Order: sequence, then C-alpha cells, then structure tokens
Amino acid sequence: MTHSAPVHGTWEPHPAARWEDGFLSGNGHHGALVFGDPNDERVVVTHHTLVRPNGRDPRPPQLAAGLPALQDRLLAGDTTAAESFTDGRPLQWVQPFHPAFQVRLRHSPGESPDYRRDVDFATGVVRTTCAGRAGRVFVSRADDVIVQQVSGPGLTLDIDLDHRLPGAPAGLGVGHGVVLTPDGALLSLRARYPDSDLACTGVTLLAVTGGTTTLVPPGVHIEGARSVLLLTRVHRHTGELDVVAQGRALRDLPTGYDELLDRHAALHRTAYERVTLDLAADPAERALPGSELLKRPRSAALLERLFAAGRYHLLCASGLFPPRLTGLWTGDWNTAWSGAFTQDANLNLQTASAAAAALPEVTEAHASLIHRQLPDWRDNARAVFGARGAVAPAHTDGESGHSYHFSREYPLHLWTAGADWLLKPLVDHDETHGTRDPRTAAALAEVALFYEDFLTRTDEHGRLVVVPSYSPENRPAGASWGTLNAAMDLSAARHALLTAAAYHPGPDADRWRALADRLPPHRINADGALAEWAWPGLEDSYDHRHLSHLYGVWPLDEITPYDTPDLAAAAHRALELRGAENDSAHGHLHHALLAARLRDGDRVAHALGQVLDGDFFHASLMSAHYPNRNVYNADAAHTLPAVLIEMLVQSTPDRLVLLPALPAAYAAGALHGVRTRFGAELDLTWTRDGATVVIRPGRTQRVELRTSSGAESLHLVAGEDHVLTLRAW
Repeated sequence: MTHSAPVHGTWEPHPAARWEDGFLSGNGHHGALVFGDPNDERVVVTHHTLVRPNGRDPRPPQLAAGLPALQDRLLAGDTTAAESFTDGRPLQWVQPFHPAFQVRLRHSPGESPDYRRDVDFATGVVRTTCAGRAGRVFVSRADDVIVQQVSGPGLTLDIDLDHRLPGAPAGLGVGHGVVLTPDGALLSLRARYPDSDLACTGVTLLAVTGGTTTLVPPGVHIEGARSVLLLTRVHRHTGELDVVAQGRALRDLPTGYDELLDRHAALHRTAYERVTLDLAADPAERALPGSELLKRPRSAALLERLFAAGRYHLLCASGLFPPRLTGLWTGDWNTAWSGAFTQDANLNLQTASAAAAALPEVTEAHASLIHRQLPDWRDNARAVFGARGAVAPAHTDGESGHSYHFSREYPLHLWTAGADWLLKPLVDHDETHGTRDPRTAAALAEVALFYEDFLTRTDEHGRLVVVPSYSPENRPAGASWGTLNAAMDLSAARHALLTAAAYHPGPDADRWRALADRLPPHRINADGALAEWAWPGLEDSYDHRHLSHLYGVWPLDEITPYDTPDLAAAAHRALELRGAENDSAHGHLHHALLAARLRDGDRVAHALGQVLDGDFFHASLMSAHYPNRNVYNADAAHTLPAVLIEMLVQSTPDRLVLLPALPAAYAAGALHGVRTRFGAELDLTWTRDGATVVIRPGRTQRVELRTSSGAESLHLVAGEDHVLTLRAW
C-alpha cells in the first residue's frame, strides 16, 4: 500500500540530557532508562517491587458498624453525611515507587562525532553510537537481567553504581562493594531505607574483554578493552542480601551478548509483532527522529510511531505487575501520586488494548496484581461494608490491596465499582481465547457475593439503591462526594452480577440475575444527558477529567448505538457537555474511547488532537500527565493504541463493528493481527474507495456485522478465512 513500512523504533541524533527523554527497555520486572552525555552514559535501573516505606497505616477503616446509620442519613437527604464516615486518619499515600540507582559509564573526555541513539521496538534494544564505539542495552524476558554492552577499540572508562538520583532521601543507608573477578569485576550497591529494616541492593557483574581492570572504589577503571558486558539485577529485601550468591547467579547466565539477546528476542519479538498499524504515512516523515515527528502533530507517521511505541512500552512494563502511573520507569524518587497503580481510571485505560492488541502478557500481569491482593479486597468488604466478597481499592503500591488512601474530598474507600472494572479485562481475555479462567470465575463470584450483602436498601419504587455511592473523582453540584446511585456504580453492579452468573450457572446465577434486575435504570437529566447520578435532585458537575458515568459505554457494552439507541444518544450528549478540567491526558483519551464506541469520528479526532497538539510526549515517546510535558506519566503512551484500534475495529462475543469512528484525516491504512472477542484474528485494509477485511476465526459461530451500510449476519467457520469487501462509506 505504501512505498515503505511503518517504523518499529525511534531514534535521536542528540543525547538525552533529561532522564525523561531517555529511551526505555523492560521485561515487566526490571526496567532500564538510558540517557546521559556521550562521555557519561547512564542507565537508571528500576524494578516493580521498589516502593519506599512511608509509615502508612495499611489497614482498611473499620466502619461497618456505622454503615446503616450513614445509609439512613443519605436516604433522608443529608447530602454531606458521608464526609464524616472515616476513622479520622489524614490522607495517606501508598508507598512511593522509586528508582534503584544508575549504572554510570564515564569515558575519557573528547569529541563525540556521529552520535546517534535509537531503540528497536521489536527487540527492546536501546543503542548508542559515537566516536567509533557502541553501547547496547536490553532487559531480558528470558533471564530477568539487564544486559548492557559497550564495545569499541581501546575502551577506557570508569564504571560504578550511583544512587545519587533526584529526590533520593538524605537518610539512605548506602553501602558499596567492588571486587575483581577473573573476567572483570562484581559491583554492588545497597540502599537501606531510613527507619526501616528494608533495603534494595543492586548487583552488576562485569565481563571485560581485553585491556586491564583495576579497582577505583566505589567502581572500577578499565583501560584498553575491546568490550565490556554488564549484567545487572536489583532486589528489595530485609536484612542483608548475599551479594556473592547473586554474583554467582549472574555468572551462571550465558556469557555472550548475542546468545542473551537471542533468548530474549524470541519472547519479546513474538509478542511485539502480533499487531501492526499502517496509516499510509509519508516515507520521508517515517525516517525522521521522534523529536522532529513530535513537531508535526498531524503527521500520520507520528501516529504510527506512537501506536508502535505504546504497544512496546506497555509490553515492557508488564510482567510481575501491569504498568504503574509511570509504567516501569522513573529517574526521580519523588514520583507524582506515588507512582501507584491508580485503579479508578489510569491503570484501566493503560491496559485497555491488551485483548484486542494481542498482548496476553499484559492481561496476565494485570491478573497477577489482582489475584495476589484478593485477600486484602476481602478485608475491605468486611471492614468498610460488613459484607462478604471483595472490594478493590482505588490505589495500590503493589504490596497492599487494602483501602487506606482516602479523605473527605476523595472518599475512595466508598467506591464499590473497582473490582468489576479491574476484572473486565480478564473477562475480555477469556472471551477472546474461548476459555474461562477458574481464577477469574472465582473472583467474579466474590464480587457478586459482596453485592448480595451490600445491596439491601430500596427506594420508594422498590428498586435497589447503591448507598453510599461514589463517582470517581467527582461530586454532584451542591452536594458532597459520597452520595447515592452513581451511574458507574449501577453499571458495575449490574455487569458484575450478570457476568458472575454467566460464569456460574445454577442457583447462584438465578439469584444474581434477579438482584441485577432490581437495580434502577440510568437517568436522563434535563439537558438530555445521561446523568452521573441516577438519584433525583443530584445535578451534574460537567467540568471534570473523569468520565466515570459513561462506564456503561466503555469498557462495558451496556449502552450501545445498536441495542440501546436512546441511552447512547444521552451518553453522547453527556460527552458533548463534559469539560476537560485540567487537561490531563487520561481524560482526553478516555473521551476518545467513548466517542469511538458512540461512532463519533470527529470527536475522536478532536480528543486525539488535544493530546497530539498539547506537547504531551517526551523524545522517548513516553508521555506526560499534563500538556507541555508536565509530570512523567504513561497514561497517554499506553492508552493511545486502544483508541486507534477502537476507532477501526470493535467487537463483542457476538458482534463485529468495522470502521465505526474513523477520523477523516486517516483515509487509508491497514491494521493487522487485531483480536476479537468472538475468537477471530482480523486484518483490515482501507482506502477512500472501500475496505477489505480478512477474518480468521478460531471457533465456529454466527456474529452480527455492523458497518456504515447497516447490519448483516456472518457465519464464521473455525479455520476458514472469511473475506469481506466493503464499499466506500
């Protein structure tokens, strides 16, 4: 279709002076952030487990005994009743995510001609070249180690591990170790947290080819070498780490860079290359460095590269856990909002593409976070609501799943919709692959049990009332945050009960469906918009970054233009009235996802434009939370692929929607390898004249096809390609 293919990497002709511009690699456990001057190269080492103790009290508040009285007051019209429903503690942030240290390679000062740095998304290798030498860094998915190699004639350099990164606490207990080995050296750095028996320790094994290696504490000096291979791991631990044993484990790994890379690339490349997007971009623009492309926000080449970078960074950040607010990376100990997993929008948006973009690695990481914290979710249900089952917190550091981050203005302990939103990607995964994970089934049953115990109050019509109720992170005009019948809570309760019933046929299913049927419908307000609170008298506050009330539109399929056109029209009106508040990236892209579900390509284009025009992306193609690259944050980078897929292809277990919200600017392109929730792989190619779709079903079934021409039925047979030709729209 085009004379060149989309670029699966990015490059720069200049060094990254700021860590935010450093190129990234990761395996979902360890992360590497590569930046620095050519004569002072730095690799910041991170790990998902690195969170700093901050003295927080991780217990959920013991409030269940007071719940009936609170419900009485809210039902009686006391709009501020929930403000006192706490245990009196001040707002506590979760333990903040932080970097470990930087590996520093200081070369002899001199000129640095022909400098270039790049990152290959297909392999995860970050490379720098200048003055006849080359540096390469990747994080192995096969061996869970940061692999770094520098090569060139007559290398002279100093290497050490340096904890001195922005925001590092003054009270860190830092200890260095360095010993020579027959092949090079073993370096270690221990940083003990102030007033804690916890520490993190990094260990780097050096294998030096040629030249001499001498001790220059806290590091080594290398003279006249041909190459240096560095293998690094970091551990968070109590007491002291056995550095010798860790060094021995590193020595047991393959000793050659190429072998290490081959073992890693077999896993990474397979995942990365499953899905590709081609927007028929100008080949000359595709060849530009990322920083130059970012100056052309309407360039199709930029959107292609951001799609590729988004999938790459999302894959790199997902393993032990899914991505944090900063993905897997930071060069500063003072991470905004603690670098947490924020589960009332941010994590959910970042992982939105996992099923369709063929990244089950992301879903498995997401599932890992959920399942290890389910016992804490049970504690939340008992402590706050006196109920069985499970309630998810809005924030977690990865260690605790307890609800302890809340305040008067953010009564996040009252939010009951989180478990459904967090489990939805696991359900999507099951639908995509045609199997039902017993872990997901068990978690869904626990959420249903919670609603059985919690949904006991009714209104004058006999409908159930969600009380207390909370719409993150907004409040009704003239009322307080904790209130009644938030639209999100209604959608989540209904979806959780019906989904649990689908996974557990029998008496439980009958009981859960009956409970779902007693929930009230959504309310349409005087402006013709779907109301954020379905309780009469609660008025909408439109200027807000969150769009929680449209949860039924996306990610759920409760409200669609096909099945519920009146509600879809009201949801669209609500989207029209919604302000951008503080221009956060997640708000704009959440808006775009909703617009795509509501078949509004112009609104998708506008929301995308707010991000592309707003200078949200660093030269690394990692993003910021606010315009003008303010606050390093992965929301935009990781969410953008989901937006681009949703505007081209949407699916449910029994429906396929093609080109529902294609912006006019992207009149030609190809999306290859996308997965559907009815178990098919799909390739879509389109031009102004029409489109061709190749569907490769994994199972036999009938689905409804929706295009601009209307609806028709498709009979798909497992193993038989089905080709569709669509006329111009």
